[in-house]
Parts: sequence; structure tokens; C-alpha cells
Amino acid sequence: MERPDQGAARLLRAATFAAQVHATHRRKGASAEPYVNHVLEVAQILAEHGAPEDAIIAGLLHDTIEDSDKDPEPLTQARLAAEFGEAVAGLVAEATDDKSLPKEVRKALQVKHAPGCSAAAKMLKLADKISNLRAIAAAPPAGWDHARRVEYVGWAGRVAAGLKGANPSLDALFDATYRAAMTRLAEEA
Repeated sequence: MERPDQGAARLLRAATFAAQVHATHRRKGASAEPYVNHVLEVAQILAEHGAPEDAIIAGLLHDTIEDSDKDPEPLTQARLAAEFGEAVAGLVAEATDDKSLPKEVRKALQVKHAPGCSAAAKMLKLADKISNLRAIAAAPPAGWDHARRVEYVGWAGRVAAGLKGANPSLDALFDATYRAAMTRLAEEA
């Protein structure tokens, strides 16, 4: 009997885990699509651009800790490490904001810390920003006016500037996505 593809099984286990954590979560856009669609898109972007398997798995899991903070049993770094290994848990930690800090401080820290991230974390953060820019352009969160969307896209560009160099293909995709988002916002102004 042929041995099953362990990489595929691991990826699907991570996707199932992420779907369970995000089962009740929705994106902020007008369509309120299931949040799991975002983490699937991030993982797909990473896979299509040659990211290592641990980064792809971390893409599926990157919001699980911060998005489970109000759950009866919030997810911990230790549980992620036990389930998916220290490398994946470490990448998730690099991509997770400290939600105890004010939003503006968290955003400033992302810009400041981006250049010091590992190559895999840089890829993960770029893929996350690409997915978010697509959503901001196509289906912005309810209540986000034009100015807030422009501010978000500009901030994402500042974060991405510190993430460049780990994966030229992702760098190019971010640049194209950024330009498309800015063009769309300019047309709406």
C-alpha cells in the first residue's frame, strides 16, 4: 500500500484546525464572508509563490491565537507548537500582534519589526497584506470611509517595504496588488 502524502495531510489538518477556530468568525467586508476564506487565500498565495511548507501551514494558522482570545479556551502558542511543531508556532508568533496594545502602537510596531523578521515570516506577512489589500479594494469593511481605506493601503505599503527581499515573486505580487488598490481608490475619490 502506498504511503499517503504526509505534507498534504499536514496541510489539510492545519486547514481543518483553522476552520474550527474561525467557525463563527466573519470578515468585516459587506459580504461578511467566512473568515477562514482569508487564511485559505494567504496559504494559497504562499504555495503558489514557492514558500516553504511551514510558512504555508503558518499562513493557515496565522490569526488563530489572536482570533481565539475571547473563546472559552483561547488557543496558546504552546498548543500550536504541540499540534504543528515549533517552527510553525514560531512563524505564527512572528505574525501575531499583541492585542493588549493600542491599535496604533501595534501598527507602528509592524512597520518597525518587519525588516527583522525571518524570511519565512516575511513571506507570510506579505501574503497576509496581499489578501487584505484585495479585500480592502473589493469589499471594504462596513464603516470604512475612503480616507481610512487609503490610510490602510499606505500603512500596508510601509510594512511591506521592510518585508522585501525574501521572495521576489511575492514582492512583485504585493507591488501589483498595492498599485491596483491605489488605482481603485484614486478612481473612487
